[in-house]
Amino acid sequence: MEINGYQIPEKTASCIQIEDQHGAHNYHPLPVVLNRGLGAFVWDVEDKRYFDFLSGYSAVNQGHCHPKILHALTEQAKQLTLTSRAFHSDRMAEYTRYITQYFGYDKVLPMNTGVEAVETALKLARRWGYAVKGVPDGQAKIITVEGNFHGRTINVISFSTDPTAKAGFGPFMPGYITIPYNDLHALRHAIADEDVVGFLVEPIQGEAGVYVPDSGYLAAAKALCKEHCVLFIGDEIQTGLSRTGKLLACDHENVRPDILILGKALSGGVMPISAVLADDEIMLTIAPGEHGSTYGGNPLACAVAIASLEVLKEEKLADRAAELGAYFRTALVGLAHPVIKQVRGKGLLNAIVIEHPSDNAADILCLELMKNGLLAKPTHGDKIRFAPPLVITKEELEEAIDIIRKSLVVLHT
Repeated sequence: MEINGYQIPEKTASCIQIEDQHGAHNYHPLPVVLNRGLGAFVWDVEDKRYFDFLSGYSAVNQGHCHPKILHALTEQAKQLTLTSRAFHSDRMAEYTRYITQYFGYDKVLPMNTGVEAVETALKLARRWGYAVKGVPDGQAKIITVEGNFHGRTINVISFSTDPTAKAGFGPFMPGYITIPYNDLHALRHAIADEDVVGFLVEPIQGEAGVYVPDSGYLAAAKALCKEHCVLFIGDEIQTGLSRTGKLLACDHENVRPDILILGKALSGGVMPISAVLADDEIMLTIAPGEHGSTYGGNPLACAVAIASLEVLKEEKLADRAAELGAYFRTALVGLAHPVIKQVRGKGLLNAIVIEHPSDNAADILCLELMKNGLLAKPTHGDKIRFAPPLVITKEELEEAIDIIRKSLVVLHT
C-alpha cells in the first residue's frame, strides 16, 4: 500500500485494510496505526514513536496514560462503574461538590460527550428563556457564529456553516441566528432581538484553524449579553482545562460564562466525560425527568474527572502551556519559511496557515511530519493545528520543532 509515494509498512497496511472493509468511512485518518501512548508520545504497531501534536483534539492535555488518572480509573472500576441516575452514588456527591467549587458555579449537570453537553446547554438556555426571561413559548433564539464547531448532531449542524458537515443531512432545526465570528457590530444588531436567549461561542475557534478573536471581543460580547438579558454560553470543550495558558480561555479576558461547557480533557483522554455548569437560576429551570443520561455522572466518570482536574492544578499545566506556547510560536515564526503565511494561537493551542500553489500542501506536510515522527492533522484545507499534551517538556518541544523544520523541506516554493 502506498500514499503519495509513502510505502506503508505491512502490519500497518493490514490493520488499515481491515478497518476499511468493516468500519464506516466517516474519517480520513493519517496512515498510521497506534497501539500505545505515554506522556507526549504515541507508538504505532511497528513500534515507531511519534510526538502527538493533536492530543485527541485536546482531550489528552494531561498526557497519555497519566498514572494518577489511570489509578483513579482502575480503583473505581473495582468498586462500582454504573448506577444510572435512578440512584445516588458517593462518587457523584463528591464530584458535584468538587467541580462546582473548582469552577465557581452553583450546579453541574454531568454528561458524556462534548456534543451532549452542547445540546444540554442549548436546552438550558431555551428553558431559562421561557421560565425566567419570559420569551413566548416556541420563539427562543440562540446566536451562533460562522466557522463554529460544536459537534455533529442534527441540531448542532443546523447552525454550522461548514458545507461538509451539513450537506445531505437536512432538514435542519430552526431557532438560530448565525453571525460572523469576532464581529461585535453583528452581535450588537442580532442581540437586540428580544427573543434571543443565548449567545453560543468558542473563545478560540479550534476546528476553524485556531482562530483567535481580537483582544476584548469576549469581554465586550459578555457585556452585550448582560445588557440584553442574554446568556453567554462558553464552549470550552477544546479550549478549556489549561490548554490556552489559563484554566479557561475565557479567563484571558476575565469573562465568566453564564453556562460553561466542558469535555475532552475532563477525563484526560481516558473515557467520554463532559459537564455543563451554571448557577441555580439557570440550572434549576430543568426539573426531574426533563433531561438526563444513563451514563452521565457514573461513578467511574466522577472518579476519573476528579483526578484529571487535580492533575491540572498539581502539575501547573496552565502555566506550562502559557510558557511553552509562547516559546513555540516564537520558534515557528523564527523558521521564516516562505510557505508559513501565519502562526497563531494561545498557550499550546496553535496553528500555522500554509500558502502554497498545491491545494493539498497541508496534507503533504502532515504526511512528511508523520514520516519524521510527529503527528498533526490539517483542518479547513490550508491550516495545521499543533496541540501537544501539556506535559511536554521544553527539550521535547525543541525536538518537535526540529522535526517541523526538517519536514517543511517537502514544500518547495
